[in-house]
Amino acid sequence: MSNSPAPRRRVTSSDLEIDAVYGPVPHGDLGEPGSFPFTRGPYPTMYRGRPWTIRQYAGFGTARQTNQRFKALLAAGQTGISTAFDLPTQMGFDSDFPLAEGEVGKVGVAIDSLADMRALLDGLPLGEVTTSMTINATAPVLLLLYQLVAEEQGTPPERIRGTVQNDILKEYIARGTYIYPPRASMRLVTDLFAYCGQELPGWNTISISGYHIREAGSTAAQEIAFTLANGIAYVEAAVEAGLEVEGFAPRLSFFWNSHNHLFEEAAKFRAARRMWAHIMRDRFDATGPAAQRMRFHTQTAGSTLTAQQPENNIIRTTIQALAAALGGTQSLHTNAFDEALGLPTERSATIALRTQQILVAESGVADTVDPLAGSYFVESLTDRLEEAAGGIIDEIDRLGGAVAAIEQGFPQSEIEEASYRASMRVENGQDTVVGVNRFTDDTGPAVQALSVDPALEADQRSRVRAWRAGRDQQVVDGSLERLVETARGTGNIMYPMKDALAGGATLGEVSEALRQVFGVHRAR
Repeated sequence: MSNSPAPRRRVTSSDLEIDAVYGPVPHGDLGEPGSFPFTRGPYPTMYRGRPWTIRQYAGFGTARQTNQRFKALLAAGQTGISTAFDLPTQMGFDSDFPLAEGEVGKVGVAIDSLADMRALLDGLPLGEVTTSMTINATAPVLLLLYQLVAEEQGTPPERIRGTVQNDILKEYIARGTYIYPPRASMRLVTDLFAYCGQELPGWNTISISGYHIREAGSTAAQEIAFTLANGIAYVEAAVEAGLEVEGFAPRLSFFWNSHNHLFEEAAKFRAARRMWAHIMRDRFDATGPAAQRMRFHTQTAGSTLTAQQPENNIIRTTIQALAAALGGTQSLHTNAFDEALGLPTERSATIALRTQQILVAESGVADTVDPLAGSYFVESLTDRLEEAAGGIIDEIDRLGGAVAAIEQGFPQSEIEEASYRASMRVENGQDTVVGVNRFTDDTGPAVQALSVDPALEADQRSRVRAWRAGRDQQVVDGSLERLVETARGTGNIMYPMKDALAGGATLGEVSEALRQVFGVHRAR
């Protein structure tokens, strides 16, 4: 009788058991790169034609500080801008609002007014770079401020290019930076769709985000399912608002998390792309490739970063970035190794940038399209993730769709349970986290984290008060009244909102005007 221990059961985050060896098996429709169902990539030549956009996330303190970081990253070879906003900006409060105290500039940049957006974008070639803004409840405000500054620079509307996250449903599921009730928020989303269709044809109107769903503890299959279900809800809302699928769908984009399991993550991206193509064709009768294909940005998994032995995070991030490239991402952010301790320093941000540049220039990953295609293991995982995610979407459909499911707490409870199971696997040693539950040491982190000077908050408060003092209050009051009237009716809110911001209204004032009409959402 053998005394060897029983082999450890190996599973993915989605509890898909991994066999020791894989052989040839029938697999789902692959097609060709750039053709339906886009399993192998949204474009025929992929990175041989154009490398993914290196889009490092940045934002802290004041607009002028973040502007300096943007310029340093662009000078170091970054090819796109990605902006983080502080919590008051995300929640629709000006920096001098009482609830903003202690949060100004902490997790992103503070933007209160057109003056701040001017400072944020000062000297940046807005007609040449694309800009991503991670903002949701106040997405219309930040987009319009960006447009106003671009217009001041003389940038033609068709050259104003980028993405606003604008994905409010995942805020109710996983993140919590919502303001208004879900159905009022959906109106803002679709008004932004319609506005960009008329005014900013090169702007991606939403980045439907699985990233924060995964950060909250979901599995890979849940990340696919809840994200695509939200995408379905946005398309349905746009159609109900009278928009044509072939017109707005090409400007939809997605935002995924890239986690630790290299092969599951690469398979996840391929499965999600294939599923979305079928959803757009079969549910919404989209016939054009531009309306069927999924384009997406990826960020490496912040939740996997450890304060213990923080340099280990460089290796984790490299593996996660490689998975995103193997899965066919269109743009990528690599986290800095010290983010479990605080905001990235300039040194750690540069290392994160160099990680991507080495992958592009030295690894060979960009030399051929979909290099994992035909792998017995990866194709099997792709099919099984599609099946698992499809089952969850079927359940959401039975509940009445994503909005109804959120109102009933279904995705929230499913993610909570998945997060608990993952935590228990680490706690009992079933899953290894190097430096945390195995291979530990007692040296502590020899890393100096970046901190935001507390004096910056007082400075920002002074700036927004000075902005209010220097404007024509009568013009502001009149424009806010017109915004409220439009919100009470059925017109597109974006147009009077732009007038209000151009006239000097602040982000907090615009948000408060809409609170008067829509109310605020209270979690159950």
